[in-house]
Amino acid sequence: MSITPNREAFKQLASARDEGPVVMLNLLKFKQTSDRSDRSGREEYNDYGRSARRMVEERGGRVVWMGRPEQVLIGDETNEWDAVALVEYPSRKAFIEMVSTPKYMEAHEHREGGLERTVLIAMHETAR
Repeated sequence: MSITPNREAFKQLASARDEGPVVMLNLLKFKQTSDRSDRSGREEYNDYGRSARRMVEERGGRVVWMGRPEQVLIGDETNEWDAVALVEYPSRKAFIEMVSTPKYMEAHEHREGGLERTVLIAMHETAR
C-alpha cells in the first residue's frame, strides 16, 4: 500500500486555490516492526517526525496537535489509528515545496518504514 499521494491527488492539491494556511489531518497506523530495522514502526516514524517538524517550522508552519485517539464514537470501529496529527502550513505552496525537496525525501523513508497505513486530508478553515 502506498503512503504517498497519487499523481492526481497531488495535481489537485497543487492546482487548488492557495488562499492562506492549510491544515493537514494525518491519521496514522504504525507497523509492528519497521521495514528498515528491528525497531517498532512508531520508533521509525518518530525519526521522520523529528525531521519533518523542523522542515515544517522552517517554512513558517507548525504542529497544531498530535495525540492518540481513544474511542471511535461514530464510524468504522475496526479502522483504528495509533496517532492523529494536525499540521498547519502557511500555504499549499509551502507544503508542496517541502515535500519536493531531497531532504524531505530522505526523511520520508522513515515514514514509509514505520507506517502500515495512513490518511492525509488537506483542510481549509471556513468562515466562522
